[in-house]
Amino acid sequence: MTKFLLAVHVLAAIVAIGPITVAASMFPPSARKVLAEPGNAQAVSTVRLLHRICRVYAAVAVVVPVFGFATASNMGVLGDTWLIVSIALTALAAVVLIALVLPGQAAFAEGGWDAGGGEVAVGRKTTVRLAMFTGVFNLLWATVTILMIVRPGSTTGA
Repeated sequence: MTKFLLAVHVLAAIVAIGPITVAASMFPPSARKVLAEPGNAQAVSTVRLLHRICRVYAAVAVVVPVFGFATASNMGVLGDTWLIVSIALTALAAVVLIALVLPGQAAFAEGGWDAGGGEVAVGRKTTVRLAMFTGVFNLLWATVTILMIVRPGSTTGA
């Protein structure tokens, strides 16, 4: 059963978190293209699609910690330090995604830029901040992935 739970956990992480990291990383440059070319309908469609990918896969990603807890429970490692650190980093990554990345993307994707000569609600500064938050999110997930592979104190010899 542990192998099944671990396989589902790893597959869910790849299938759910992978698209978020890629789409979120692509969003700021695409948003800057919208700012540079406000009339470019394809660029606008791209940022909306990237935001939708992040939103949908964020919802799907809930299964990753669910199967992670089930796997850890089956393995008897719920109290191990590496797992507690991984859980804390995962929670922090979720907060960064939900509180910083997705709302920033939504504000931009909903047309917060200016296509004419008026005031700009979101501009280049927003895309820079969004790129930073996305980088933090990606770094947190990379750290969790490394902890899951290395597992300090593991008996796998890795």
